Amino acid sequence: MVSSTGGRSGGHDDAALDEIDLAGELMIAATASSGDRLPTERIDEVLLDRADPGPAEREAEE
Repeated sequence: MVSSTGGRSGGHDDAALDEIDLAGELMIAATASSGDRLPTERIDEVLLDRADPGPAEREAEE
């Protein structure tokens, strides 16, 4: 899943909103999980599956 913060400007607010997006994605994954705890492997999948911004996108943010 890709973060919805791509088009905003604002520094710290972007970081906070990205953290909120991550927390939401983890909550969705936890809800879909059948166990009492979300396995570490699934947490890694959720967190690492996010698309990293490319060099052009990083330069545009600065």
